[in-house]
Amino acid sequence: MRPLPESLAPTLSMTTIDDKTTGVLRNVPRRRWAISLLLGFGVLVNYFDRVNLSVSRDALQASFGISAVMFGYLSSFYNVPYAMLQVPSGLLLDRFGVRRVGIISTMIWSVASFAAAVSTGITALFGARFLLGIGEAPTFPANAKATGYWFPKDERSLATAMFDAAAKFSSAIGVPLLGLLLFHFGWRWNFAATGLISLLYLALFYRFYRNPSEDKLLSPAERDFIARGGAQPEDRVHAAKGAPLLYLLGRRKVWGLALGSASYNYTFYLLLTWLPSYLSTALGVDLLHSALYTSVPWVFATVTDLVVGGWLVDALIQRGWSSSRVRQVVLIGGTAFGLGILGAARAHTPVMALLWISISIGGLSAASPVVWSIPSLIAPRESVGTLGGILNCCNQVAGIAAPIVTGYVVQATHSFSWAFVVATVFLFGGIAGYVFLLGRMEPIPEPA
Repeated sequence: MRPLPESLAPTLSMTTIDDKTTGVLRNVPRRRWAISLLLGFGVLVNYFDRVNLSVSRDALQASFGISAVMFGYLSSFYNVPYAMLQVPSGLLLDRFGVRRVGIISTMIWSVASFAAAVSTGITALFGARFLLGIGEAPTFPANAKATGYWFPKDERSLATAMFDAAAKFSSAIGVPLLGLLLFHFGWRWNFAATGLISLLYLALFYRFYRNPSEDKLLSPAERDFIARGGAQPEDRVHAAKGAPLLYLLGRRKVWGLALGSASYNYTFYLLLTWLPSYLSTALGVDLLHSALYTSVPWVFATVTDLVVGGWLVDALIQRGWSSSRVRQVVLIGGTAFGLGILGAARAHTPVMALLWISISIGGLSAASPVVWSIPSLIAPRESVGTLGGILNCCNQVAGIAAPIVTGYVVQATHSFSWAFVVATVFLFGGIAGYVFLLGRMEPIPEPA
């Protein structure tokens, strides 16, 4: 059992001083972790929706005659409303709260999944992907805001990793499962299945999610533990006034964080969209096996996300290490491991390709929960949603570019090598953003 931070011991200790390192946390309930699991399940469903398209690429090509460039545009079309609505979603979250916005957005993305299942042509598919982008836009800013409310600072990396890792785990299990569903029943059942799972998440979120101040199942002991651990306070006055968007856009730290995160997201979406096709077209792996092999890097990414970016970061901070230094090392070091994507450019066998890709996405995934824990650590009061929206807007601009640029590069060169080189250059820019713009993880001063 990890020791309780000294700042909390005087208030929360319910035993003698000699026993405080073991007795206190045993007496604090863990409802907050149930909330984290719920948010993680929502991200899992989100990414089933996203990876669905890449798994169905060959089937859609057979049905609608989609070229590589057209598939790149279709993949990115989801990101257009998703990116455009990031900042508005953040503002709405800070104004109306996680629960209200979350319920409406989940309804929309559920409808979008069923719309894709019944699409009769490429135009209808574009429309379904556009609607999906609208519905899923608030997810990550909402989760960052909810985590800030529900978790002390020294538990926030693991809490963030639990929903962030779901994005990787969904690809690890989603690609083979959806691939098998496609193989036996056709691509329409892929989208119908994700629609049904979305409805299940909607029911769970409606039933169980509340902010800590509104949750009747949250015990006084846990509520006090969360508050005294440095959780973001719920400030209705600040929420009513609205978040200081222009103030945040003028902060250098915000742009450093956004640039670094966008470089990660470019590589992430390149692999999310094109990895099955890369294995099948460049390395000669058949459709069924490419879906199975694709899961290997994503399983590794899930582990590094949870163990390094989540558990290890919190464990070191709880043992007295500098929280800023620990997060900087994992953030910059993990992104540096992402440069392993360049090794895949010269890989000639599936084993070597998967090794380099696993190193790359594993390192980036270790850094990712640190990125998503930062808004709740540095944002002014009731501005976490807005900062998360700015961050994810930049992410999605990169997410839009990655499938399209890769499609053009592959079509022009008949190779994925230069596509991996482009991702490497972007990652170097992201590392520079973390080092020279973001710097230490210090809170942004409250606006006047």
